[in-house]
Amino acid sequence: MIGFYAVGKPGLKWLEKDQHMEITTNVKQAKDALIKNKLIAIPTETVYGLAGNAFSETAIKKIFALKKRPEYNPLIVHIKSFAYLNEIAKDIPPDALKLAEYFWPGPLTLVLKKRDCIPDSVTAGRESVAVRVPNHLLTLDLLAQLDFPLVAPSANPFGCISPTSAQHVQNYFNKEIEVIMDGGLCVRGIESTIIGFEHNQPILYRHGALSIEEIEKVIGPLALQTNSDSRPNAPGMLSRHYAPRTDLHVTNNVNQTVKIFDGRKIGLLVFKDRLVDNGIIHQEILSTNGDITEAASNLFSAMHRLDRLNLDVIIAEKFPDNDLGKTINDRLERASKRK
Repeated sequence: MIGFYAVGKPGLKWLEKDQHMEITTNVKQAKDALIKNKLIAIPTETVYGLAGNAFSETAIKKIFALKKRPEYNPLIVHIKSFAYLNEIAKDIPPDALKLAEYFWPGPLTLVLKKRDCIPDSVTAGRESVAVRVPNHLLTLDLLAQLDFPLVAPSANPFGCISPTSAQHVQNYFNKEIEVIMDGGLCVRGIESTIIGFEHNQPILYRHGALSIEEIEKVIGPLALQTNSDSRPNAPGMLSRHYAPRTDLHVTNNVNQTVKIFDGRKIGLLVFKDRLVDNGIIHQEILSTNGDITEAASNLFSAMHRLDRLNLDVIIAEKFPDNDLGKTINDRLERASKRK
């Protein structure tokens, strides 16, 4: 059977026996859970985050434990507004302020010198903190009602495909968290771009939903430092990440790679053109009209669908290496790395 889609474990027992996970839009319910040092899932324009009180060692430890995230990998702090930035960061470079004013709320994370109120566990012992203002009305409403910021890495087990819907979060953590705030599908659908500063010079640490080209229009050329498996400066810098359970192969020549896996159960992840081949079990087309922004938005949702089909292999088409194509290729390359 040929499918075609054109897009438009056991956990930590922190819940009482009579409690259950709830998908909701009730901000008060989410706020109450956070005040009690419980974890919740929050929607953002990028991906869903597993959120806890950024000032609470208890909540921070729960996040690392539930995600099975290595403690040397720092977390992103989500704040309510640009005006709040000085509460958690200091000695902020002029270019950082310019970027924050231009892109926040939005999918840009800045790595800045931290104030003492940020626990070392958030920053993996570094003197810098990753911070952003998310662009989602539900989460901004929640943040406005809290007297603390939130740490919120993606709401998935470490290394797995990032969640872009409340259902994805529930599939990962059906019983381990009490509240999933349902903000619909993530509009951007791919993580924030991360920019750090060394000697006040901007450096790209992670490709994301803002392209390099967009950022360079505001502050000029960026240096690149996007991989580190030992002591990353920011989240999302490990070589293997965002990976499905199914083996994923990235290629410039889909037709040729399909022939290599002839006789296997194959799923395709392609930009805009459907491949005519009766041996393909299912195809995910990220943008039928070739819109790179739409393709980036649909990437993780498509990967989730393919990963549920019990395929032998997912073959992913490499994208044009410009604009958000660089970000998509970055995610595909990290997802294809073998353990």
